[in-house]
Amino acid sequence: MKLVAGLGNIGEKYCFTRHNAGFMVVDKMAMNHDVSFKEDKKLKCFIAKFKYNGEDIILIKPTTFMNLSGDSVQLVMNYYKINITDVIIVYDDLSLEVGKIRFRPNGSDGGHNGIKSVIKSLSSQNIARLKVGIGPQPPIPSEAFVLQNFTKDQLEALKPALKNSVEGIEYYFENGMQKTQNFYN
Repeated sequence: MKLVAGLGNIGEKYCFTRHNAGFMVVDKMAMNHDVSFKEDKKLKCFIAKFKYNGEDIILIKPTTFMNLSGDSVQLVMNYYKINITDVIIVYDDLSLEVGKIRFRPNGSDGGHNGIKSVIKSLSSQNIARLKVGIGPQPPIPSEAFVLQNFTKDQLEALKPALKNSVEGIEYYFENGMQKTQNFYN
């Protein structure tokens, strides 16, 4: 069983904000596999499930808002008895330009509060992740920038990144992190 956790903020006003790039990836993945998200209040997330090459895949969008994302990830892992090596976190990254993606096997939070919460909740930085570019950041505070909507041009540039993200996650399931990094980064 694998867990793909997209990070973002719940609610219509956040739907197309830069901070919701992680949600956009898992939404695209759910759409590709013809599954829908259902809210699970106990696990503090919207959840969707499907089989990929005979393996159960769980997609989540935490309902805790970004800064407490780790609470939901940990609840889902505990409930389904998912090992940390079977988890990938998908979130936005200011240091990558829109349209770029980067797989990483581990690392620090890089100042991102969502992944910081996941690292804290799981007591480990050894968590596979996929960063989706939302930069470059103009000279405004990052807290303001990430909560702005993507422009129309940026949404167009994001479309191939979402497609590549989903394909990359599936490639990762089959081939591991090293090959995925070589192919997609």
